[in-house]
Amino acid sequence: MGLIEIIVLAILQGLTEFLPISSSAHLILPSQMFGWNDQGLAFDVAVHAGSLFAVVLYFRKEVTQMALSWGKSFGGHKDQDSHLAWLIVLGVIPAGLIGFILDDFIEANLRSAAVIATTTIGFGLLLWWADRNAKESIDEYQITVKKVLVIGFAQVLALIPGTSRSGITITAGLMVGLTAKAAARFSFLLSIPLILAAGGYQTLKLAQQTLPVDWTAIGLGTLLSFVSAYACIHYFLILVEKIGMLPFVIYRLILGAILIGFFI
Repeated sequence: MGLIEIIVLAILQGLTEFLPISSSAHLILPSQMFGWNDQGLAFDVAVHAGSLFAVVLYFRKEVTQMALSWGKSFGGHKDQDSHLAWLIVLGVIPAGLIGFILDDFIEANLRSAAVIATTTIGFGLLLWWADRNAKESIDEYQITVKKVLVIGFAQVLALIPGTSRSGITITAGLMVGLTAKAAARFSFLLSIPLILAAGGYQTLKLAQQTLPVDWTAIGLGTLLSFVSAYACIHYFLILVEKIGMLPFVIYRLILGAILIGFFI
């Protein structure tokens, strides 16, 4: 990979992992549009690791409290942090299981510009509808098991490139009554075990390969992904209360239209 490719792809991953505009789409498209070589499994793992470090660091207080309370819950302890921790565990199970089963099928059949254009526009419109009709009455600590299951099964759709994991979980969160900020926060917290599980699985696949590793690309990619993801989380949580989801919906529609025009 060239230096420009490393910088662009790492920053794209960090920014789009948590924005409702699809990180997978933005990582797939440069190679198809500009003729870049595929970034490879090692780089993909590295930039996702950078995003994971960013979200854990940003929510370090919440993560620490949930981890401690979750551990105590095995001894009968109950509070809002242990409740939220168990709900996050429950929420990642559908996407984790189905993603493990269908990973090879998705990789072989759904990583195309046509699929990305369709899901970018379709789920962008769904996000607009959810944002426009949101009741916004509860925060992430008031969420119920039933509502978490709705979000968890909605997250399965994010296995299709272009859907956006954060986009579909925020959409589902708004539909079940979360405020925009709470939906975003819950989506970010939900990403931690999922990125960790996916990264672990990809790392195992990487360990079976014998190809040489470009450690400069790995290190720079991880750093840039971390910095851009941390900044993205911070400013997105500020902006979402002030401007809502409409700018991201418009971006998705424009991106989808450009893809259709470019490839057709």
